[in-house]
Amino acid sequence: MKISKIISVISLCSLALSLQAADTRITYKSAKSTSSYYQMAVQVGENINKTTNGKIVITIEESQGSVQNVKEAKRRKGNYVFTTPPVLVKLATKGKAMFKKDKPEDYKVIRSLFPIPFLTMHMVVRADSGVKTYADLAGKSLLIGKGSFGAKEAKKYIKLFGLDGKVKLIGAELSGAVAALKNGQIDGFATAGSYPAPNVIEAAATTKINVLSMSDEQIKKTKRTKLIIPAGTYAGIDKDIVTTTLPVGVYTTTNMDEQTAYEFTKAFWESKSNLEKQSIWWKAITTDNLNMFNTKLHKGALRYYQEIHVSVPEKLK
Repeated sequence: MKISKIISVISLCSLALSLQAADTRITYKSAKSTSSYYQMAVQVGENINKTTNGKIVITIEESQGSVQNVKEAKRRKGNYVFTTPPVLVKLATKGKAMFKKDKPEDYKVIRSLFPIPFLTMHMVVRADSGVKTYADLAGKSLLIGKGSFGAKEAKKYIKLFGLDGKVKLIGAELSGAVAALKNGQIDGFATAGSYPAPNVIEAAATTKINVLSMSDEQIKKTKRTKLIIPAGTYAGIDKDIVTTTLPVGVYTTTNMDEQTAYEFTKAFWESKSNLEKQSIWWKAITTDNLNMFNTKLHKGALRYYQEIHVSVPEKLK
């Protein structure tokens, strides 16, 4: 009898320990599988899992774009993590633009975690299309994708630069853009992702391309931040590319507990040196980029930043 009781106690203790050691599972809503942001998500997931010795397990979900990611935040439970430009979270919490039919209070649960490489606009054209400037796009065909930030941004630029109705905009999936460009079915395509962008690299490897630059006046009209992609980033392009960029961050909601947010954020920054070895775009990310957030940090993330003595803007506390 005593032995059986001892065995029962040992079994209960073992069960308790196994529950304590259970994996923390996180769903990471990213971008389309063909985008650089999906590739980043995979890198983040693999590195955080390795850094935490398997304690944090991340499932990467493909997304149709940042708007979808934000909209799902109001209904997803548990450890839901997603990427989006800060401006979309701001619009959601104010019930504006694409969120005007939603209840702003539903988005008050969103919290910031850490920055990731910024969205960089690429307007890619065939070198033999004769297109060298945005003005040259008149009368040409441009695949812009659908539902993504890049698609919306491309439409915006076409209108801002006086090309509305002059360019044939194709709302097909970007996954077929490179093949369509190579086969001469389109004159160019627009894509937004951190550089170097995988689909632009692929296009440059199979077709002679140009990536259009913007003038300072054009950049001012977009109300975006100026970015210079160095010459030589893409095969065959020996001049700097002047374009626009938009900050992007990783977010969660108050459904995530403080300890999970702390461990997830900590693991990301401790993985950064390995991430940099995998892709050059990670080198541009530092804790200084926290300034780009306009949504409060999750309590767990804030605890980590305070622990490593990062100067956190008051608006994020």
